[in-house]
Amino acid sequence: MKATEVLADGFGRVREVVHEAVEGLTAEQLNARLDAEANPIAWLVWHLTRVQDDHVAEVAGLEQVWRAGGWAERFALPLPVDGIGYGHTAAEAGAVRVDSPELLLGYYDAVHEQSLRFVRGLAAADLERIVDERWDPPVSLGVRLVSVLTDDLQHAGQAAYVRGLLERR
Repeated sequence: MKATEVLADGFGRVREVVHEAVEGLTAEQLNARLDAEANPIAWLVWHLTRVQDDHVAEVAGLEQVWRAGGWAERFALPLPVDGIGYGHTAAEAGAVRVDSPELLLGYYDAVHEQSLRFVRGLAAADLERIVDERWDPPVSLGVRLVSVLTDDLQHAGQAAYVRGLLERR
């Protein structure tokens, strides 16, 4: 199996968890907070999607789906339009509200497709390309993509956990 196939499989697994965590939920469930500081499912999935969109678009030299696909306007969040949720306060996380799972999943699926097209077009040698020299050692494309996958899986798992708790209420 090629390294790029492993990455594509990883992104596919994120998609499975995201869909399992979101499909069939009401707006109330998507926006529910287990306590005043807890991140709702809507924020968790929006954030993991924004991270993937931002990071993959940057290394691929593409425009983010958030803007190119009109998702920023559809979400109409009372937050800076280019934000990805990193460092959000509890109040900012609570401001990410959605009316339906279709909005979250529509944006996620559009980002997923752009990510897969990019990853499937890579050769193994491409993964060695340095994409961020602000770190020591500098970050390669392969390391950046694994970083996106691990962050996304962590937040998708959190969303699935929150869903389970909400369904037991």
